[in-house]
Order: sequence, then structure tokens, then C-alpha cells
Amino acid sequence: MTFDEIRKQAESEWEALEASEKPRILIGSATCGRSAGALSVRLAIETELQRRGIDAVVTEVGCIGLCYAEPLVDIIKPGRARICYSNVTPESAKQLIEDYIINDNARPDVALGTIGDKCIEGIPKLFDLPVLKSQVRISLRNCGFIDPENINHYIARGGYSGLAKVLGMSPEWVIGEVGKSGLRGRGGAGFPTARKWEFCRGAAGKEKYIICNADEGDPGAFMDRSLLESDPHSVLEGMLIGAYAIGATKGYIYCRAEYPLAIARLNIALQQMKEHGLLGDRILGADFSFDIQIKEGAGAFVCGEETALIMSVEGKRGMPRPRPPFPAIAGLWGKPTNINNVETWANVSAILQKDGEWFASYGTEKSKGTKNFSLAGKIRHTGLIEVPMGITIREIVYGIGGGIQDDKKFKGVQTGGPSGGCLPASALDLAVDYESLAAAGSIMGSGGMIVMDEDTCMVDMARYFLSFTQAESCGKCVPCRIGTKQMLTILERICRGEGKSGDIEQLLKLCEVVKAGALCGLGNTSPNPVLTTIRYYRDEYEAHINEKRCPALVCKPLVSYYILPQKCQGCGICLRDCPVEAISGGKRMVHVIDQTKCTKCGTCLDVCPVRFSAVVKVSGEHIAAPDKPIPVGVPGREKE
Repeated sequence: MTFDEIRKQAESEWEALEASEKPRILIGSATCGRSAGALSVRLAIETELQRRGIDAVVTEVGCIGLCYAEPLVDIIKPGRARICYSNVTPESAKQLIEDYIINDNARPDVALGTIGDKCIEGIPKLFDLPVLKSQVRISLRNCGFIDPENINHYIARGGYSGLAKVLGMSPEWVIGEVGKSGLRGRGGAGFPTARKWEFCRGAAGKEKYIICNADEGDPGAFMDRSLLESDPHSVLEGMLIGAYAIGATKGYIYCRAEYPLAIARLNIALQQMKEHGLLGDRILGADFSFDIQIKEGAGAFVCGEETALIMSVEGKRGMPRPRPPFPAIAGLWGKPTNINNVETWANVSAILQKDGEWFASYGTEKSKGTKNFSLAGKIRHTGLIEVPMGITIREIVYGIGGGIQDDKKFKGVQTGGPSGGCLPASALDLAVDYESLAAAGSIMGSGGMIVMDEDTCMVDMARYFLSFTQAESCGKCVPCRIGTKQMLTILERICRGEGKSGDIEQLLKLCEVVKAGALCGLGNTSPNPVLTTIRYYRDEYEAHINEKRCPALVCKPLVSYYILPQKCQGCGICLRDCPVEAISGGKRMVHVIDQTKCTKCGTCLDVCPVRFSAVVKVSGEHIAAPDKPIPVGVPGREKE
């Protein structure tokens, strides 16, 4: 079939679905939804529909990004707006069927928002909510709207029209259009995509490869996973366009095996593409043949680095190699190879479905378009977001993210994953683009964004991220293998209260050595959490080293728990629940914690009744308290 015939067939199916006289129920069933119970909700819905004899269309869709509100269930009654309901349980799902589908009560009291032109009284429009209003969805354009396992849904919304367009153009025109867009690689480095393609197209050799880097390994990052689970065809179309532009005939998707749902939906998508003549020999009748294979990674963080990834695809141990030559010249099996990440390929398909100038109208002068972020940490609205480049951190944290949990104070944000930097409250009005983040000591990275509140210890945070990169170091080069270990040893010692004068200066020296001497980008950027926490939170390092005090009360060796004699009522709850029997005292006796036995677990603080608040947690302080139980009401020694 021609593409016009394929598109008409898809559009006809989509139009029939939208014009259906049956109620439609959409269930967010990406990994985030499933982990919150979406499959149980679906089973309850289907069971209830069958019990009541209701003929409805139930469809699994991907992640719309509101992970904090999962499971999400949307109901569309014929001729009505789509209503989104959040935090749905099997029980509340059954109630919605009775209230709305049967009795026409839309339940504004529990609805999150509506999608569509037709308003429903008492329910706001979903995309007018602060969490979505500032977003611009380009790579995520179909997520939460289509069945990711139905290629016709993607085609009906403009899918593969970009591929059909480029097959009638020259490869040079395609590269030029991507150049006009200003698209830069979304995997972290931010290298101009069109220039990368030019290098590969101009490289000698007829056999060339395309690779999609889906080895998303940053702690707290889930952008690529969500996109592949929710709209795999947007990525696959981008790969086809890239392959045509550089002259490649074979492509690989390198996806970690920990993403089973993404891999399953990719396999379904590839099979559908073959059935529609969109993959294999003479695609859409043109003189262009291309095939794609999935390579499952074993979870090594270093395989996110492109030369290590290539070695892994070749069946070797994933370890970076020196560059040049760059993969564009000598990559997979020594052949010219172009590697872009998941988000980049999804943007490519969107750009060619429209045009480069449209994409370039978003963002800043040097950072065009939009960027996906996985918003996590101590923030109310965790989830997947897509925002124009140049938006401020404040707009993301307090506008889209809804602010800090429990109204606590914002302390910092980690951007760029374990190789990124921790930025302080003074950076809230910093623009989120490649240049601004780099100037502040951080990086864009692939798009992880972890928000921290006042209860976060920044020294411990640096220790955590460095422990990750040190454990994931491939060990090939000395600066990364030894340097990160030495830095981690110092940080662990500081967090134990064993820091000494000169530790900060030694850390800075080691950071510079690793940054300058590591073989690959992952090693070069691994010191960033240490450098930025020293730069912006040096006072916390000094408190740990000089005062043996953790201001955030996080580092266990520097923390103590005491029972205040003037508040203890001798209820015995803390004594009963202490896992190491470090508390003594009888009924109506002021209890005492044996500091030599206490493991700093905090159970006593957790279980002490709020009305008493007799247990306190301190660091760098000694609370004068009895050394043995005394009767309640007998004045204890006051705090020294």
C-alpha cells in the first residue's frame, strides 16, 4: 500500500473510535501506572462492565506524565469531553461506572480535569492546571492519548508523515531541516544533531549504522522508559529518518533489560511496521531499505557512554575507548555509526512531520526546542514533564511541581543525574538550558531532576551520587577507578564524623584530576556533585569536619537521640519498640537511652506520641538527661 492508503485506513479507524456511541475508558498503563495498581483497576472495570452488561471500549494508554496521580482513568462518553480521574482504586473505579456511565453524575468532586472543547461544570480543563499549563509537548505529544500497541493510532495523529515526506527529498535536505531546528542531542552532551549526521553521512564506507541509546541508568530518571512505553513509533520513525539522511541500512535500539514493558512494546511496534511496509526492503516503495534490532543491555551505567555501548552491542565488555576516531567515522564494527538517544529521535520525527523553524520557535537562542525531565524527590507533583528550554527552575519546582512536600524549605535541585550538579536556592531563577546549567557547575544530562528539601544533607548527597558512579566505573582508566574511590573514602569519613582539616582542599584537587584525566564523559563529569556541593554548601562540609555536626540531622554517626525528662510521661512505647533494647525505664518513670547501645534508627522518635514529643534528635549537641530512670515529675537536669 502507499502511505496515503495507510494513513486513510488509520484515520478511518481513529475517527470511528472517536465517533463511537460506546463509552470509552482509558487507563494509564505505563510502568508508573502499573506500579500504582493500574492493572488491578482495569480488571475491576472490565469485571464491573460485564456484570452490568455495559458495552464499552477499554484501552490502555501510556504515561501522560502525572505520575503522582496514578492510577489515572479517563472516561469519554459519546459527545462529551474526556474526564480524567486520579488515584483511582478498584473500588472507586466501580463507583465511577455507576455514578458517571450509568447515572450521568460526572463526579466533579473527584475529577482531576477535562480534555476537549466541551466544558463540564465544576471540572477544570486538564491542561489549564499549573502542572500542565507551562508544558509544551513535542516528544511527548502522543503519550497518554494513544494505545502504544496500535500503530494506526500513531499514524492517525500524523505519525510516519515525516518519513513519507523525507523519502521524496534528498538526504542533504533532511539534514538541513534538522539543522534549522537547532536540535541538540538530548542524551546529555548537547551536540548539534545535524552536524553529527553530516559527519556520519560524509564518512567513507557504504555500510553505516544507526543506534538509539535507551540505556537510561541515572537514579531517579525515567524519561526514556516512559516515552518508549507510551509512544514507541515516534522514536522508530525518527530512527528511519536519521537512517535515510546518513545512508544507514541497519539500526539497533540499545535498551536495558530492566525495562521489560518498553522492550515488549518496541517488539510489537517493529512487527507492525513490517506489516505496514515501514521496515525492511524498499520502505513505502522507495529505494530505501532499513531494519532495526533490539539489543538488551545488562544494566551497566557506563554503557550509556556511546563507545562503551558500541562495544556491548558487539558482544564485548562495555568499556569506553579513546576518541578520536569518533563513532561517526569508526563506530560499530569499525563502520560509521550515528548514536542519538530516545528523546532526540522522538523530536526528529516531530520536526519532520512539521518543519525545523516550528521547532526552533521554542527555547532560547542556543538551546532550541523543549526538554523532558523526570521530576522526583521532595516535590508534590512527581512525574514526567516537557518544558521549553529557558524555563526557570522556580517555574518547574513551584509551578509545575507544586512546591515542596509538607511546605518545607527548598534546599537544592540535582540536575543531570549522578554526573550532574546540586544547585542551591539562589539558583531558583536560573534558566534551564545547556549554557546556564554549565555555567552554574551542573549539566543538562539526559533529564533527571531531583528536588531536595531542608532535611537533605548535601555532604551525604554528594557521597550518595559518588558512591553510584564509583561502583559503576568500568575501571579502565586510573583517574576514574582510583580517583573516585579516594574521593568516596574522604566523603564517607566526613559523614562518619572523622573529617579533618584539609579534606575539602584534597577533594577539590582530586576532582580536578578526575575531571581532566578520565577517559570518558561519565568519568569527566563524576566529580560534579562534589564540586557543586562544596561550591554552594561549603558551610555544611565545615560543620561536619570542624564541629562534628550534621546540620540536616542525616549522618547517623553524628546524630544522637535523647529523652527529655521534663516531657517524658513514662508510657513505655519507645521502650517496647526499640529494636536493640537501648531504652530502660518502668511505668511512670522517665525513660533513658543508653547511648552505647543506640543504633540511631530513630524508632523512638517515630513512636513517641506527638502530645508528649519527649524524644529529640540532635547533632553536635549533648542533652543533659538522667543516666538512669527517675520518677515522672521529678525535675531533670536542663539542657547544658
